[in-house]
Amino acid sequence: MAEYTVIADDAGLERAAQLLAAGDGPVAVDVERASGFRYSQRAYLIQVFRRGAGVHLFDPPAITTFAPLQSAIGDVEWVLHAASQDLPSLREAGLDPTSIFDTELAARLLGHARVGLGAVVEDTLGIVLAKAHSAADWSTRPLPQSWLEYAALDVEHLIDVRDALAGELEAQGKVEFAAQEFQAVLDRPVKPPREDPWRRLSGLHTIRGRRALAVARALWTAREEYAREQDIAPGRLVPDRALVAALAADPKTKQDLAKVKDFTGRASRSQLDRWWAAFEAGRAEQSLPPDRLPGDGLPPVRAWVDRNPPADARLKAAKPLVEQRAEELSMPTENLLTPELLRRVAWAPPAEISAETVGTALAELGARPWQIEQTAQLIAQAFVDSVNGDAAPSSAGS
Repeated sequence: MAEYTVIADDAGLERAAQLLAAGDGPVAVDVERASGFRYSQRAYLIQVFRRGAGVHLFDPPAITTFAPLQSAIGDVEWVLHAASQDLPSLREAGLDPTSIFDTELAARLLGHARVGLGAVVEDTLGIVLAKAHSAADWSTRPLPQSWLEYAALDVEHLIDVRDALAGELEAQGKVEFAAQEFQAVLDRPVKPPREDPWRRLSGLHTIRGRRALAVARALWTAREEYAREQDIAPGRLVPDRALVAALAADPKTKQDLAKVKDFTGRASRSQLDRWWAAFEAGRAEQSLPPDRLPGDGLPPVRAWVDRNPPADARLKAAKPLVEQRAEELSMPTENLLTPELLRRVAWAPPAEISAETVGTALAELGARPWQIEQTAQLIAQAFVDSVNGDAAPSSAGS
């Protein structure tokens, strides 16, 4: 087994950056986080490989600035797998590509049955990667050699995979499809903070009453603040099910809370004062949260036939045609056109139906030009046929 050294100082990064700048072709980049262990989504290991320069493993918490590395490879194509997952952590570290090749996205567009990194490496190169450490706590220091080997192999084969997939894209006439999808990943804006994120508490649907919801909000906020202070994943401090069990028990005193059998976790007892203060704050809250938030989401598809029969007919006419086109292109339907986009344009179509107006509506919803080119005419014709009663009956599903 090769011995890998982690670069954990600015001088080492500077030397590695010089080697990578002198390498050839694209650079493969990967990130290891400590999701499920730490509160933050920061990178705890960044792996970079370039032909002629080898593999370099960087320890982000120990490095002052990644500016020399950004300068060395910033203008080169970066090859990532599932880039949308790694870009936020890379950007937080000061690393931001100008162009990318996403091997997972390319595999989807090509219709590969399996798109995980190990599967794509195996399918394209015939090399089997062990994925034993994918869920490890990468904030561990020092990192074991077996983990470092796993991390290095994640990038060591990625350029060869990129070249194989690029050949497949060329053979299937999908180079431009991929280019637009890669650019869309790069350009995707950061999602705004979710309104009332505490409502994502697993099991909250079992809690009834606005006062109880106010307590739930206070408990979730208290856990979130403590998790941020400790840089520990909230669920490792007190799992969602434990918070919901405490809410359901409706304790009258701090001692009652301590007796809740299912109120467990590494901080459930040591931070009892914190959780009881949250109970008291929620119970004293004057501004009670509504039972549910109004949303801009569409009604469930199953309700369309009663709530908006023309939209139901449009969706039932267009959906199978889009699915058929995706099958012809050998790719998942959601990569050709996401179901949400089709539902939205079916629910509120242009006043005048044509390929051009449907295409404009899809573009405003975020569809890429290649997606519009492949689907707008089909959708427009289906909408017209649904009005004329020419559409074949079909279940639109959800």
